[in-house]
Amino acid sequence: QVQLVESGGGLVQAGGSLRLSCAASGRTFSSYRMGWFRQAPGKEREFVAAISRSGEVTYYADSVKGRFTISRDNAKNTVFLQMNSLKPDDTAVYYCAAGPYYRPTYYYHTSYDYWGQGTQVTVSS
Repeated sequence: QVQLVESGGGLVQAGGSLRLSCAASGRTFSSYRMGWFRQAPGKEREFVAAISRSGEVTYYADSVKGRFTISRDNAKNTVFLQMNSLKPDDTAVYYCAAGPYYRPTYYYHTSYDYWGQGTQVTVSS
């Protein structure tokens, strides 16, 4: 069982930056692949980024590649999402998720078993 708590969301102007954090409970954090997803009003939840257990391999949605960076600190049971050059289209509730490393579809929400409550990110134009 893993409990996830996101923080770091807020209101920022276009072109600005935010850093999201996701703190995990439990002693098995390093055994999970971690992901970030987002959901805008009236839209489906979409994949943003994912990171392997060790942190050596990362994946990004095309829409955020080059602007967002996912990282993790297994000693602190925390995963981060550094978001730069934010755009109004990035406005959404951002969720972190934990799932088994062996599921191949890292970009699909059903590959993750545990979810945080979400944190709101609003980018003004």
